[in-house]
Amino acid sequence: MSGLLSIAIAAPASAQPDAVAVAESLFNRGLADMLAGKFQTGCPALTESYRLDPRPGRLFTLAECEAKWGRTATAVSRYNDFLALYSRMSESEQVKQYDRYKIVLEQRDALVPLVPQLTLSLPADAPAGTQVQRDGITLEGPSLGIALPVNPGEHVVTTRAPGGPTHEVRFTIEKSEQKTIELEVKLPETPPPATPTDQPPQQSASPPSQRDEGASRTPPAPSGTSGRRVLAYVTGGLALGGLIAGGVTGWLALDESRRADEDCDDVGSGRAVCKTAEGKAAGQRAKDLGLVSTIGFGAGAALAGTALVLFLTEPSSSSSQASATTGAHAGAAPRPQAGAVSWSLLAGPTGGGVVVRSQW
Repeated sequence: MSGLLSIAIAAPASAQPDAVAVAESLFNRGLADMLAGKFQTGCPALTESYRLDPRPGRLFTLAECEAKWGRTATAVSRYNDFLALYSRMSESEQVKQYDRYKIVLEQRDALVPLVPQLTLSLPADAPAGTQVQRDGITLEGPSLGIALPVNPGEHVVTTRAPGGPTHEVRFTIEKSEQKTIELEVKLPETPPPATPTDQPPQQSASPPSQRDEGASRTPPAPSGTSGRRVLAYVTGGLALGGLIAGGVTGWLALDESRRADEDCDDVGSGRAVCKTAEGKAAGQRAKDLGLVSTIGFGAGAALAGTALVLFLTEPSSSSSQASATTGAHAGAAPRPQAGAVSWSLLAGPTGGGVVVRSQW
């Protein structure tokens, strides 16, 4: 065997001189480790040597190393690679490699029955896109569900659904064993269902009974500012506007009256004699502004009194709700409440005012 291992043939023309030198060094080290039983270091060195300089002798030695290491599936694959390479050799090259060719046939045929067969299959409900890896090698769909050759020993298979966690399974397979493993797939975690405390309270859907029919027609309790309070605020605002208008026009009337006094005589008697037309016009404007001021003050005072009455006579919200509920339960028609107030504005060419009506 050692004589066969030392046979060398010409290097392929495509190999670079530096690559050949490195490959030769790796081959020598790998061969020495293989002969010493150090397959964990010898076989990888021979693999790299053959990659750098793919000679038939390097491939043959690599197949032998894998077989001695007990990696029967890999050894059979390497032997088949040598046979494929041998079939492409010229007649002269085949003569040189004939002894290795016979050994390869014998070794391969002896190892084939010892190669374990492993079948990996996913569950029927596995999500599309689930990834399967065996010893770090990704297996696509065609590699699942059928028996594939593997090396004896321990293996690691992982599955991972899209967005889910990785599930790992470790197992050991012996020589000539046929094993089928139904893989497990961990699905992505879903949020837990909402607890009753997380759900909004549900309204009762049961129909009201006849006894509760009157209560269902109960008007809702008043909330916020009442209509009478709003009316009081509006009336107060109008009153303030009237008083301001009366004050402004009164001040303007006084100013026009001073101008008339300077230019006219006997102004107060109504038979004023003015020196100029401007003085007479000032007296007329003073008279008109005085009338507007009087109306503004009068209307403002009346509206202020009305706003005060509305504010003071407003019933409390609790008493209004109680009386409305009592009337609804008794089925009686609504009655006017004590303290009800109505009002109306009056205006004329000479003045204005507010009429307030109240029922006590």
